[in-house]
Amino acid sequence: MQKSLIVFAILSTSLAGCMQDPASRGLAGAAAGALVADALDENMLAGAAIGGLAGVATCGIELGLPRCNSGY
Repeated sequence: MQKSLIVFAILSTSLAGCMQDPASRGLAGAAAGALVADALDENMLAGAAIGGLAGVATCGIELGLPRCNSGY
């Protein structure tokens, strides 16, 4: 379990600067969801799906993260 938490910390730190569009937030959410599910001995695929959906859904909500760019 400690190994999963270390991996989670490394991945979340590396993804912290690139969360300005829905795709990157979804990817970060999927990674976090899979790691949390693994740490809790749950289904990693379900955790990734739920985390990815949560990451995309937070694009319109002010959580202290940078605003999402809706267009290029």
